[in-house]
Amino acid sequence: MSGSDILLALIGLGLGGILKGATGAGSPVIGVPVLAVIFNVPMAVAIFTIPNLLTNLWQGWQFRKSQISRRFTLIYAGAGALGAGIGSLLLAFLPGAVLMGVVACVVLLYIAFRLMRPNWHLARPLTDRLCAPVGLIGGMMQGAGGISAPVSVTFLNAMRLERGQFIATISVFFCAMSLVQIPALIGLGILTPQIAALSGAAMVPLLGGMPIGAWLARRISKESFDKIILVLLGVIALKLIYDAIL
Repeated sequence: MSGSDILLALIGLGLGGILKGATGAGSPVIGVPVLAVIFNVPMAVAIFTIPNLLTNLWQGWQFRKSQISRRFTLIYAGAGALGAGIGSLLLAFLPGAVLMGVVACVVLLYIAFRLMRPNWHLARPLTDRLCAPVGLIGGMMQGAGGISAPVSVTFLNAMRLERGQFIATISVFFCAMSLVQIPALIGLGILTPQIAALSGAAMVPLLGGMPIGAWLARRISKESFDKIILVLLGVIALKLIYDAIL
């Protein structure tokens, strides 16, 4: 790996950390594509597993008092973990490109709807009924296609949560899926000891960027935070469409 590759990786991981610190999600959207350019997609995903687990453990603990409901979070995260296991088993049989393309279109429609109806949100009684099936679908997407944000982040964004509530919930959800994904990648021979060492090294720039993102987030309003999440969802959706086409 050349010096320019190392610099590119540091920049990508640092920017991913800033986004993670500000919103509680989105670091793989920047970090994984950058690492995929340097290595390859399976290796990029594997490198990101340990940072993904540890940063979400950190944020989950940091914002633990902001949980909207322990029952809601546990059901949502548990369904996500189950879905990740199912998705991993079905990985070889699902048409991943088509699935991601459809999901991307749904997310773009949601963003358009939110822009036209900015005050719309999902009522709490309904979200309590939906958290298990949505968590399961998000987990299956993570296991089958490596990304759950179009479902998991969209759902929580539709609840119009405060920043702390959003991060507290999504962090536990991501942790639960990581605890399933890491053993699966080890079993498949993708997460080797050498890649695990690179994964550990990736923590440094990622953690370096997170306090910057958190500092920036404290200086923006709830409305601005909501807009940032919508932009993040838009970037994710466009990337899914790009990957599906190619």
